[in-house]
Amino acid sequence: MIDLTGRVAIVTGAGGGLGRSHALLLAQRGASVVVNDLGEGAARVAQEITDAGGKALAFPCSVTDFDAVQRMVAETMSTFGRIDILVNNAGILRDKSFAKMALSDFRLVLDVHLMGAVHCTKAVWETMREQKYGRIVMTTSSSGLWGNFGQSNYAAAKMGLAGFAATLALEGAKYGIHVNCIAPTAATQMLEGLMPAAQLELLRPELVSPAVLALVSEQAPNRTILCAGAGGYEVAQIELTRGIHIPPHAQSAEEILERWNEVADRTDALLPEQGFDQSKWELAKAGYVETAS
Repeated sequence: MIDLTGRVAIVTGAGGGLGRSHALLLAQRGASVVVNDLGEGAARVAQEITDAGGKALAFPCSVTDFDAVQRMVAETMSTFGRIDILVNNAGILRDKSFAKMALSDFRLVLDVHLMGAVHCTKAVWETMREQKYGRIVMTTSSSGLWGNFGQSNYAAAKMGLAGFAATLALEGAKYGIHVNCIAPTAATQMLEGLMPAAQLELLRPELVSPAVLALVSEQAPNRTILCAGAGGYEVAQIELTRGIHIPPHAQSAEEILERWNEVADRTDALLPEQGFDQSKWELAKAGYVETAS
């Protein structure tokens, strides 16, 4: 039984949809929850939590405003004395094909999803390092991991979050900070009109939130992309094929294309622990043997 009693969580974009569902579940498990969103939604969800006997604080602000985010974190510390959990959930859509997309809409989506998560994470990072404990969840997406027509801005932001999380997971590990991603499929306002009603019913937000609860628990993994929707849970991984080696004196783009099936063969694919593993494995294929200095 995951017990979050004594833990303090900030959930962004929690005035409705996925964020609301996450906030309610964390509160049900004992966490004190700071509900962040624009408008009146944050106050409504905070009231839901307190009416059910939980502890909650509403803090409406935009995650694109770093000064406001810092004030939210300061008020969280003043009210609850610590911050254990951050769920970066806030997001928007501005879907159009890249040919028709205004750069202002590209920047806006990056600002909310990617920079919003950067702002919130930066604001809590030192606190988590000092207390030697933290659980951070980034909300990525299948659109970022594999692409989706008409969502170049959204996909760029979501893949950026995956890379951001992977690096922070490495940097935070020695401080007891685990950083993971959730890739949800859920029926929210952003999907209304895009999917049939029967499918939307199966994609209820509350079927994603248990995955978030797992990622913010003491037993949480680190550096994982957990996918969730309609009761299904999967792990997405970014692999590196074994590929080929062409001696430097024989380098040829033509040979790369001629042997493309070998280059792309996913048999015994490698799963890097960090970015440097690519160069390490490529040097090994070239016959370089690392020696102790």
